Amino acid sequence: LPRMQTSGRKPCPCPSFKLREVASMYFTMIAVFLVILVVALQGSAPRGSDFPYKVPLDPQGLLELSWNISYPEQVVHFQLLLRDLRFGVLFGMSDRGEFENADLAVLWSDGHNSYFGDAWSDAKGQLHMDSQQDYQLLGAQRAPEGLYLLFRRAFSTCDPKDYLIEDGTVHLIYGILDKPVHSLHAINISAIHRGLQRVQLLKPNITVPELPSDMKTMEITAPNIVIPSQETTYWCYMTELPADFPKHHIIMYEPVITAGNEALVHHMEVFQCAAEFDSFPHYNGPCDSKMKPDRLNYCRHVLAAWAMGAQAFYYPKEAGLAFGGPGSSRYLRLEIHYHNPLVFEGRRDSSGIRLYYTATLRRYDAGIMELGLVYTPVMAIPPGEDAFILTGYCTDKCTQLALPAAGIRIFASQLHTHLAGQKVVTVLSRDGRERQVVNADGHYSPHFQEIRMLKELVAVFPGDELITTCTYNTEDRSRATVGGFGILEEMCVNYVHYYPQTQLELCKSAVDPGYLHRYFNLVNRFNDEEVCTCPQVSVPQQFYSVPWNTFNRDVLKSLYGFAPISMHCNKSSAVRFPGEWEKQPLPTITERMQEPVPRCPPAPGHQPAAPVSLNLGPLRRD
Repeated sequence: LPRMQTSGRKPCPCPSFKLREVASMYFTMIAVFLVILVVALQGSAPRGSDFPYKVPLDPQGLLELSWNISYPEQVVHFQLLLRDLRFGVLFGMSDRGEFENADLAVLWSDGHNSYFGDAWSDAKGQLHMDSQQDYQLLGAQRAPEGLYLLFRRAFSTCDPKDYLIEDGTVHLIYGILDKPVHSLHAINISAIHRGLQRVQLLKPNITVPELPSDMKTMEITAPNIVIPSQETTYWCYMTELPADFPKHHIIMYEPVITAGNEALVHHMEVFQCAAEFDSFPHYNGPCDSKMKPDRLNYCRHVLAAWAMGAQAFYYPKEAGLAFGGPGSSRYLRLEIHYHNPLVFEGRRDSSGIRLYYTATLRRYDAGIMELGLVYTPVMAIPPGEDAFILTGYCTDKCTQLALPAAGIRIFASQLHTHLAGQKVVTVLSRDGRERQVVNADGHYSPHFQEIRMLKELVAVFPGDELITTCTYNTEDRSRATVGGFGILEEMCVNYVHYYPQTQLELCKSAVDPGYLHRYFNLVNRFNDEEVCTCPQVSVPQQFYSVPWNTFNRDVLKSLYGFAPISMHCNKSSAVRFPGEWEKQPLPTITERMQEPVPRCPPAPGHQPAAPVSLNLGPLRRD
């Protein structure tokens, strides 16, 4: 059976066969010439400046991938360094990092001769040579540090067996061949050393702004705490700026993770407290503790937000995030979400965030706004779902009230869910028409959450709507997954970074609780009163007792698709803007954006399904 593309496998119109055939001959001749030319080179490595993006594929650092992007050609050029090559390597892409139904470039050796080919794996993991050779080998070079393979791949190939490279997360897979193989079909992928690495392949063409000479740094870190021996902990730590600290702009920040705790620190935020209070009590402990002073709830203005997988964040040259000075609180709250599923005991941590700031203020103050769903159990996902959708709204009523007449400009975005999240997208709607995708990730992973610079600024004006939709998979769960803070509960959030800063810090929604109560009553009517709707029974407990038959699933989906919402149009003090926000109607969308049609390249055409032979000598290095 042909393998179907998910968001990575889409049909598209292709050139005529004759055109492809002519183009195939032309590009094949170029590729063969490059192979002969480059393979003959034995010596220095390719210039690193030609491949600006780099990531190690395996924990040992035996495989290192570098790449560059040509948006005019719609092509990615790859450079794969094999430091300890034995008898070959597999490299490729798949929907979630599986080795089944994967799109692969394979180098293998029978002990004497070496071969390179474009291949794919079926649902059982068996490898097959692709009838359309779209991984085009450009050359191979030996260098003191190892063997370099250079090859290219178009974003879209119009081959149903190929992965469609698009914006968002890409799950790269690799495998190392320890023994010679006599053919591609002889490779047993279950018996090789293999793994995956997540990257954003299609980086935006944005240069890092020049940093000012007067830049200083400040670390906001936990004071060597003991991580609690429980699965989920939100830890709060209060600190303060120096007295009379003047206004500065944060222009960059990065995580500071205690060595050995990389898998435990799930995400972190630095909040500034409300200026109306002269002082805040010092506190160092769990955020949900009864010992936590209530006043800490007024520390909600986000200065920095980091989640697992993100790297350093740079502000655009026009803007910086303001802190310090008159009207700004000296008090800061660090919040760290620890995910400790193995319940380690006695693990100490001093993680946090390092701020880079300057007294030379930029033109605009920047801000961070939360879009999506409120953290509440009224938004739930039934068990056994392969693609359940929940949507959160930032309505026209909220933006009309809270945004300046000239609007705001979004320049970066960080998507966030917990473990069941599969896809996240935020769309800008104006006058009932979808106008622009703010950020989308069709292969989203909760284990790789970056703050991503947008390819272009997104202008949002009063009256616009920002609609965030998350898709979840709960096929491995036996009871409902409710919204909340726990790692096995769910979130649907887009942290958008924008300028100029406004008072609006949170623009999110949830289904009206009264309509959810009606849902539970309806379920009772058709299921012999199995769900207790008494006031003393919590919403999660009611969801856990629902018998998840087709009827109950479909009614819940329908409820989320038509029921009014409770809007949270909040200032940084967690206080809503004045207005009526309960039982608000869902935004009406009259015109949807069209799915982009991938462009099919005129090459390589219908090449023979045969590998390229390379004269590399024995691949195994002593």
